Amino acid sequence: MNTLAQRLNVDRLLLQAPMAGSQGSALALAVCAAGGIGALPAAMLSPEALTQELQTLSTGTDRPWNVNFFCHTPPLPDPAREARWREALSPYYAEAGLDINAVPAGAGRVPFSHAVADLVEPFRPPIVSFHFGLPAPDLLARVKGWGSVVLSSATTVDEALWLQAQGVDGVIAQGVEAGGHRGMFLSPHAPPLRGSLPPEGADPAWGGPAPDHLTADLTTQMGTFALLPQVVAAVNVPVIAAGGIADAAGVRAARALGAAGVQVGTAYLCSDEATTSAVHRAALQSEASRHTTLTTLFSGRPARGIVNRVMRELGPLNPAAPAFPTATAAIAPLRTYWEKRESGDFSPLWSGQNASGCRSLPAGEITRQLLLGFGV
Repeated sequence: MNTLAQRLNVDRLLLQAPMAGSQGSALALAVCAAGGIGALPAAMLSPEALTQELQTLSTGTDRPWNVNFFCHTPPLPDPAREARWREALSPYYAEAGLDINAVPAGAGRVPFSHAVADLVEPFRPPIVSFHFGLPAPDLLARVKGWGSVVLSSATTVDEALWLQAQGVDGVIAQGVEAGGHRGMFLSPHAPPLRGSLPPEGADPAWGGPAPDHLTADLTTQMGTFALLPQVVAAVNVPVIAAGGIADAAGVRAARALGAAGVQVGTAYLCSDEATTSAVHRAALQSEASRHTTLTTLFSGRPARGIVNRVMRELGPLNPAAPAFPTATAAIAPLRTYWEKRESGDFSPLWSGQNASGCRSLPAGEITRQLLLGFGV
């Protein structure tokens, strides 16, 4: 048994990936009940909803569970860029008969903060995980002070080394195959990190400027089975593999390359307990799921989803899209309009490159099948 599993008092580290917009506590609890580690995505939850979901999880299982937060730095207002984005979307608003001037600007996702920590602290989650780096040192110390295991995503070896230097208990090695947002957070032009100091010009609170499609160097992003052994060799903390793992064979392959555990997301998107929309489920279970790409159109940061009309026509990395997470506001009404007409042409159809395990089954059954990859 590895040290992280011992600390969590489990024999197999199968983590369900937190998937904002496609799940709540019901999926997490179903995964826990079957022997996995369920997760709750918190970045899009109101304070009231977060409190209710944490209450449900804390009373609903005696197994470890994970609550996940984003660590982005909210961007400064950029009226010129917002205007360019609305100009790019205006033909689609006209087609739908919607008024683009009636759409308020908005963030859609909030980073971890002391106000959020105040809500979380009474529940002392067994695991707290982060995406886009780590929160400020005082916040991180606060979470560790609760006794929570701290995990964070790394998309490069340098990110993994930085996370280890900040004291994480485990690194999630997120391969480029993974669905949803890339966890990348260090400056693409920074020198390799071999200690705890951030690159010159970076925000020392969390390790790097918030990259969007104008600054993020996507050429640094590696596939899971290239990234995983390099991270395992570079760090001394347990490494959890994520990206493209959809069945027991994938779990075995990750374990053979040194992973202490695995994190699986896409395979759960069509589960009975997921809240994935009808158009998203249909896309995941169609041939369209074979063609995914990284796009910034839906949030402002690179995220992997199934290619649809708006990606094809605007280009998945259109420079008009505002910085994360402000791109969401103007495209959301188009998503709503077309989903009511059973079309996902303007929806973020998040999916990893391997949707072969995405089936309409109870999450518990999916979990039990994945656990076979750990052996007896």
